[in-house]
Amino acid sequence: MMSPFICSTFDSLSVTSVCCSQAEFNGNPDSLFFNDGKRRIDFVLVYEDESKNASEKKGSQRRREFFEGSLMNLGVELEATQSVMDEKLVYVKVHMPFEVLCTYAEVLHIKLPIQPNDLAQQSSAYNCFTRHFYPSEDVIAKEPDFFTAPFRKDQLKCFCVKDREQFFTPAVRSRMAYYILSRAPYDVKGSVKKFGISKLLDGGVYKAAYPLHDSRFNVKSKEPDCPNERFLLYNEWAHPKSFYKMQPLDLIRKYFGEKIGIYFAWLGFYTVMLTLAAAVGLGCFIYGYTTRESSTWSKEVCDPQIGGEIIMCPQCDEICLYWRLNTTCESSKEKEKVPHTACGKCMRVSCGISTVLFWVLLIIASVVGVIVYRLAMFITFSAKLRTDLKYTKELEPFKEYVTPQMATSITASIISLIIIMILNNVYEKVAIWITDFELPRTKTEYENSLTLKMFLFQFVNYYSSCFYIAFFKGKVVGYPGRPVYWFGAFRNEECDPGGCLTELTTQLSIIMTGKAVWNNIQEVLLPWVKNLIFRHCTQVGSEKVIPRWEQDYQLQPIGKLGLFYEYLEMVIQFGFVTLFVASFPLAPLLALFNNLCEIRVDAWKFTTQSRRVVPEKAQDIGAWQPILQGVAILAVATNAAIIAFTSDMIPRLVYYWAISVSPHSDGSNHTMTGFINSSLSVFNIADFNGNSSPIVDTPYWFNNITTCR
Repeated sequence: MMSPFICSTFDSLSVTSVCCSQAEFNGNPDSLFFNDGKRRIDFVLVYEDESKNASEKKGSQRRREFFEGSLMNLGVELEATQSVMDEKLVYVKVHMPFEVLCTYAEVLHIKLPIQPNDLAQQSSAYNCFTRHFYPSEDVIAKEPDFFTAPFRKDQLKCFCVKDREQFFTPAVRSRMAYYILSRAPYDVKGSVKKFGISKLLDGGVYKAAYPLHDSRFNVKSKEPDCPNERFLLYNEWAHPKSFYKMQPLDLIRKYFGEKIGIYFAWLGFYTVMLTLAAAVGLGCFIYGYTTRESSTWSKEVCDPQIGGEIIMCPQCDEICLYWRLNTTCESSKEKEKVPHTACGKCMRVSCGISTVLFWVLLIIASVVGVIVYRLAMFITFSAKLRTDLKYTKELEPFKEYVTPQMATSITASIISLIIIMILNNVYEKVAIWITDFELPRTKTEYENSLTLKMFLFQFVNYYSSCFYIAFFKGKVVGYPGRPVYWFGAFRNEECDPGGCLTELTTQLSIIMTGKAVWNNIQEVLLPWVKNLIFRHCTQVGSEKVIPRWEQDYQLQPIGKLGLFYEYLEMVIQFGFVTLFVASFPLAPLLALFNNLCEIRVDAWKFTTQSRRVVPEKAQDIGAWQPILQGVAILAVATNAAIIAFTSDMIPRLVYYWAISVSPHSDGSNHTMTGFINSSLSVFNIADFNGNSSPIVDTPYWFNNITTCR
């Protein structure tokens, strides 16, 4: 909300335009100052001096001159410099004098130091351990700790002002500069004022607006007053050689602002917490893998005298054959890896809700489409594999690894991943359009509204296929004589005799891996390629020196939703790690490896490939906190349901403790022997109806068998 002071200041502005001063580049590539070498550059505006449309050029020039005149009337100093690389571009450098900084520091209630903090800090065992992983204080000096208070201009002498030029950090100066740029008017029609740099950027009046990096990321600045914080962040934080080091959060906060600092602090905390979950999951996986050969369940399924003698009924109509239970030998061993543990406003909002529901239904429709694909391809793979391999004795062992279920699961998971990525890109634009249409009052309301829409969509988009496999597949299949059909044509899918956990694990691993690879391509490869192409297209002779503001213009803008997508990526990953961890205990380990790379990739992107973001204040991670809490609560229910309904853990326990023991025994001879035979019902082949009975040749080993399981 605009303060009365700002409103009165803008109301008093003259509509006459004032031209900013012109200056030639002084030849210093690391300079962060106007040509006089004294006034610091707090922000840079870029516009194109030519236009094919003369009327458009005239209108843009008028709005630009009005806007710059408004800034100068507010006490802001401007200096324009022609581009070295492209003569059509003009860079307008913005400087905030000390008096203006003091005025807006009071308006924004910025807390500034009043005296050093002399309270003794207690050290913990954790701090004693982690201090060995922090960058050396000789490289990154420890930030001094002060008592702070909201700034008041009339109490300036109470604050620690040793140097007027160093009193406000560059990040704070840029934040106040952007505050003025966002509220300065650029046009007045009657009593209606149009204001804000954002609208000028959207309208093409300016091509870019950004604060400057303080140096090159790989070369120290030769300027005596430059702190080289970007250089330090790259070498001690973003560089791959620093992957084992703790993050310099104080320097990140100082350079990028509190909002980005909180993101990296949260990401680091989340990654550390994954360590315990990853260790437990890895332990469960190793235990299951090492004991799979000794499992009574696996032994009976793989034993030619037990599993090889159990004939299973066809899983599809007509073209599917009878099959032996021991063909699922490998998948039965996989089971052992599972751990055993107002009106206008209302109309706009209603329109937004309707659109979100429509897209959710569209996702559900796509999931149904994938299910139909699975049904059709299962029939196709069943016929193809049996026709090609012909169940000969030489090729029969190969059938343990290439089954119709596994082939269908892998191809369907890949198709689901492709559909997820396509729908994500489309809905992203739709969600932004809906949120813009709702006209939220503040930026916080805008981000919260967009967060809710995007997460709801992403939740359904990413997890719907996993929920289908975990809780619906194989639950309503009927029996061999009377199977259940989809749309009257496709027979409902069945799980392996051991359940659908192997298929759920396949789905999770493909989607998690594919999502991580795609995100890294978008975050690393695309910005790097774009910057490379831009530098190639604007390449100039080696004799020309490129100023700091033009070097930064070549970088990619983060955008107003840049951090939003980083949070969204991590929250979706958190859902995969928690919602289905009972099925895929290695998910936390994969997430841990991904996050160790993610921290450094994001750091590399912010420090080397992107323009410096406008520092923002933040007190927490916003709407993501209740979303994470909701996912964590839901994860308890989903994992309990997976263990209870999707896995065969409860039937095994019932058999082990109740059925395997004779009523007249002493209860000391519990065993899992015979569980397979006990869990499978018997069906008389003569009861098959004409539509579901196999019409292809029976296997060579079928003989005159009269029942199937």
